[in-house]
Amino acid sequence: MTASPALAALTVVDHPLVRHKLSIMRARHTPTAEFRRLLREIAVLLGYEATRDLPLTEYPVETPVARTVGVRLAAPVFVPVLRAGLGLLDGMLDLLPEGDVAHIGLYRDPETLQPVEYYFRAPADLAARCCIVVDPMLATGGSAVAALDRLKGRGAADLRFVCLLAAPEGLQRLRAAHPDVPVWTAAVDERLNEHSYIVPGLGDAGDRLFGTQ
Repeated sequence: MTASPALAALTVVDHPLVRHKLSIMRARHTPTAEFRRLLREIAVLLGYEATRDLPLTEYPVETPVARTVGVRLAAPVFVPVLRAGLGLLDGMLDLLPEGDVAHIGLYRDPETLQPVEYYFRAPADLAARCCIVVDPMLATGGSAVAALDRLKGRGAADLRFVCLLAAPEGLQRLRAAHPDVPVWTAAVDERLNEHSYIVPGLGDAGDRLFGTQ
């Protein structure tokens, strides 16, 4: 795992398991079912790092031998950006099934290329919770910024962003808009192409996840 010295809030989780699974996902002929399974598995590994410093409270525990002190964490709110974010959500809930889930539905307007919200549903207590936004691809950064804007508008303050791949352009845009939000990713790729796809990337994560085109 490496943290960027230029962007202190960026963590690249370069564990061998993550790199191995991501390489299989990049391959164009990897079947949908395997792509979906690997995304779920990587989500667990990314989530492990993104939740490393969640707050804990102590409570008494009776073991078969003696009394001791246990710890309980404050369950976060996972926020998948629809639709591709659902592929990371399952792995996050495998890791922390007690977490709650908010949903943000966004699509990119074909004329303006700006994100348009079509759905939002979240727990009422966002201001008191850690909110972990998940979306496989941080490409232009438009959807990520819009999702974080929406959550901050609802009072969320402890925000984190987890993605599978990031482009430098998306990272720059996210950091400019939300410099207080840390980012975890499996890899930072080279650039965006003329169609705003990450290069080398893995194509459209939503299409590959759900078998659509």
